[in-house]
Amino acid sequence: MEFLNDMALFVEVVKARSFTRAAQTLGIPNSTLSRRISELEKAIGLRLLHRTTRKIEPTEAGQVYFERCKRIVEEARLAHEQLGEMLARPSGLLRASLPVDFATVYLAPLIAQFARLYPGISFDFDLSPRQVDLISDPVDLVIRMGEPPNSNLIARKLASIGRGLYASARYLEVFGEPEHPAELVNHECLRMHGTGSDRWALTRDAESVDIHVGGRFELNSVGMLRRLASLDLGIAVLPEGIVAQDLADGRLRRVLSQWQASPVSVYALTETRLLPAKTQRFIEFLRDKLKGA
Repeated sequence: MEFLNDMALFVEVVKARSFTRAAQTLGIPNSTLSRRISELEKAIGLRLLHRTTRKIEPTEAGQVYFERCKRIVEEARLAHEQLGEMLARPSGLLRASLPVDFATVYLAPLIAQFARLYPGISFDFDLSPRQVDLISDPVDLVIRMGEPPNSNLIARKLASIGRGLYASARYLEVFGEPEHPAELVNHECLRMHGTGSDRWALTRDAESVDIHVGGRFELNSVGMLRRLASLDLGIAVLPEGIVAQDLADGRLRRVLSQWQASPVSVYALTETRLLPAKTQRFIEFLRDKLKGA
């Protein structure tokens, strides 16, 4: 399709009536421009330009060709500009699957900002815990916490969320407050489903420990873990932002405050790298806003 580029070069030469001025406008060497136009004439089989030492004039065939090419080049330029406008002001329906607790606490205020920024976009969010198939389900992207599974999906990391240990004041009054992670073996630990749910990896500066924990509750909802902890049922590992209001209201307290649980990563998963503008902008917006989460 090289001839399409040469058509645009030809249009500039005819407009400028000069190879030198056209080359300056296009930012390419004069010799390159002259060679490309000569190759275009050879490909067509007709002379398109009368070349003299004083000026350049289109031949009869060249004038006909110029009129057609000018319209094609202008249409291509308009199409390019329109796509640029779509990227700058995307519109359409954005369909996403979000983890309910993370979406409610972290994403809801960001989604409100994004919606005000791009009024042409409407939203369809699925906050159920079901596994979404990006190929067969009508979803543009999936946001998930934790390392993504090995698959053909494209994973873009949005954030790394710090986590700590939390319990209610009442629980700590009744069962005592641990002073070292090793003491967690004597406590009710509220655990998330998954591989290694009975082991908590904690770090303090350069020190790290791997503690075997147990308890009566194991589940798959961060929101439910937070609620059970606030109801005096044990110690939970929770993302720091999710417990902010509970800490302010006194429902939870930080336990082993110098120790950190391993942070949890947040990813946006898509089927392809080639995304519509609405999806690109949403991912870029969340990545930027969640950097300091």
